[in-house]
This record gives sequence, structure tokens and C-alpha cells, in this order.
Amino acid sequence: MKSSILQDIICAKQNQKKLLAILLDPDKLDLLEIQNTVEKINNSHADYIFIGGSTVAAGLTEECVLQIKMHTKIPIVIFPGDHSQITKKADALLFLSLVSGRNPEYLIEQQIKSVPYLIKNPMEIIPTGYLLIDGGTHTSTQKVSNTEPIAQTEIELIADTSLAAEYQGKQLIYLEAGSGAKTPVKKEIIQSVSKNCNIPIIVGGGLRDKKSIATAFESGADLVVIGTAFEKNSNILRTL
Repeated sequence: MKSSILQDIICAKQNQKKLLAILLDPDKLDLLEIQNTVEKINNSHADYIFIGGSTVAAGLTEECVLQIKMHTKIPIVIFPGDHSQITKKADALLFLSLVSGRNPEYLIEQQIKSVPYLIKNPMEIIPTGYLLIDGGTHTSTQKVSNTEPIAQTEIELIADTSLAAEYQGKQLIYLEAGSGAKTPVKKEIIQSVSKNCNIPIIVGGGLRDKKSIATAFESGADLVVIGTAFEKNSNILRTL
């Protein structure tokens, strides 16, 4: 019986195996170049392809997933900006709650809006606590969600928020410095969250090179995500 993606991530954590995901934004993908893009991912050490963005045109996410699946066997996980980006064609869905913010639209409303589709189209759903951390840029996530990131100096608050998400039943914690972040999530934050939480930790935003990724892993990240760095230079995977 095929194991779930969540089970695989948990197993990797238990075995101290570090994981890598490449984040693709459908709005920034050239459909005519998808085969070439995916081949570069296939030749890397990527374990997952995350797909999603803060704002994506209707139907585009599913079209991209179908195109990507033609060229890879790497599992595809939806990293949605809103409920309209969900598609059963993917292998799993990060069921995000923006626990760092206080806007009910992204704490529970978008999740409720997704339920009718998910009832009719069952897929693996992974409850995920999503924390936006200040990476030194005004991100599209801030603009769309109308929430402010947590300052990187608020280490205790970030750790407490992460643990509260775990207590709520979240299966993953996602620490996000934001697309194109000038400063990735600091090692002290990752260390604190890793020390307090028992569930796997995902870290993304501002990870542009082997050193920054290694630092995230060494600090306690179980899975790191690179997006903007790959968008700007798809050959970056050769160095990782």
C-alpha cells in the first residue's frame, strides 16, 4: 500500500533525512517551457514540487499540474493562496491556516470554502500551521491576507504560535519569510521551534544558496523550500 506524503515526511524526520521542495508559481510559469523546467527539477535532489501562489488565475493551477505530471514522477503538493487553487490532480494539499495573522479569512474562512470541492474530490489533506515571518520585504502574502508578519526578534512568540498550532492538531509547521525575502528565517527561530515542536518543520523564503539551505537544515528544518531562487536561476539546483 502506497504511503501518504505526510507519512513520508514524518518518516524522514524520524530518520533525520532532510527533504527539498521546489516551489512553482503558476502565474510565473511559461507553459511552453514546463518540460525544460521539470527536467531540471528531475535532475536535482528535489523530493517534492510545491505549486501555488498568492494570486493565480482560475483553472491555471490544475492546468500546470497536469502539464508537470506529464514529465515527472516527483509528488506534487498544492501550496494554495486560496481555495480556488485546489485541484485533485495533485498528490496532496497543504491545508494551510495562517496562524501568524488574525484575519479570519485565512484562519478558517478559506478552509470552509474549500470543503465542498474536497468532499466531491477526495485527496490527501495535510493540516499545516503557516507562519509568516518578516523577511525584510513587503510580500504578496501580506497584501492578499491583510496580515503582518512576525518580527524575527519575536522568537518566543513564534515558538509559542507554532506549538499552539501543533496543539490544535496541525501536522506540519511552515515558517515562511516570504517570496524574495532579503533575510531567511533565522537559525535561532528554527532552533527554538524545533526544540518546542514534535511535528515536522518546513522552512521557506530567502533561501538562495547551499549555505543558507544547510543552515536551515542544521538548525532543525526537516524540509526546505526554494522558489524565487529557482525562478531567477533554474541552474541553482546543480549546486545543491
